[in-house]
Amino acid sequence: MSSAPPPACTLERLSTHDVAPALRFDAWRERAHRLVELQPLPRGADLDAELFTLRSSACAFGALRSSAYATRAEPRRLAHARDMMVVTLMQAGEVLVDAEPGAPRRIAPGGLGLYDPARAARYQWSAGSREVFLALPRQEALAALGREPRGLAVALERCAMAPALASQLNHLALLARRTPVLDEVERASLLAGTHALALLVLRHVGHQGGRDDLPGLEAGRHAAALRFMAREAHRRDLDVAAIARGAGCSRTRLYEAFAAQGATVMGALREIRLQRARGLIEQNRRLHVGALAWCCGFVDQSSFSKLFKARFGLSPSDWHRRALAGPGE
Repeated sequence: MSSAPPPACTLERLSTHDVAPALRFDAWRERAHRLVELQPLPRGADLDAELFTLRSSACAFGALRSSAYATRAEPRRLAHARDMMVVTLMQAGEVLVDAEPGAPRRIAPGGLGLYDPARAARYQWSAGSREVFLALPRQEALAALGREPRGLAVALERCAMAPALASQLNHLALLARRTPVLDEVERASLLAGTHALALLVLRHVGHQGGRDDLPGLEAGRHAAALRFMAREAHRRDLDVAAIARGAGCSRTRLYEAFAAQGATVMGALREIRLQRARGLIEQNRRLHVGALAWCCGFVDQSSFSKLFKARFGLSPSDWHRRALAGPGE
């Protein structure tokens, strides 16, 4: 006896290069980000993005490639997100998720989680980022998980079945981009299989007592460590042991608190120092890179300049010149 055919599946491709440069931002905001508000780009930045989506009556799959940009959940758009949950996998680059001001969560390649798009947050993608996602009916996802998430996301990386789901998502993204390879029935079958596998992973996480990202004590340790690092970031001798003492926990617990959100302790300290340095560059008329690096906790000017350019795309001197020029230049 043959099984029932999968639901009909439609394929759509969106690209900023299909729109005139002057219209790209508005077109991408309305067509690709219906649930969140696309944030204004830095002056002179160009939006380069592409999105493939597969949709059926049961779920929707997407594969996104983009230049650096940011989005923010807005109340007027969140009403449309209440009926879904989204499984996401970072393939390349990174995204900073700021659900709590001052404590961004870094999602690195391989990061796999179930997100609640109805919760307010800011998302900032790095240049060259690639992400795949699967939007599931909210009640179906919660029934599989067996509970409501306590926070913005539920981590799925530690689930024994996570590699299988990640592999399926990666392969579906690859095949979606190669439209002549599959016909509509084959795409629908793959989407239905991915849907079923995602629900299986959620059931496994729920049955194994999987924890939400940054619950309880881990959240407290993480927040305490960030506060301590912000206060002591100028210290060039600041290391993991000192931060653990400042947060009131062992180094092992400190590592666990940051690993739970896909971040590292020293990576978070570096980000705090770089953000502080950028603020000082923008606030001061004169710039002495060596002195700035020293007061922000960097050991030497050369390493600071390299890290700054890698993070913000410009050297400290170029950033200072752009800040002095002002928005009208």
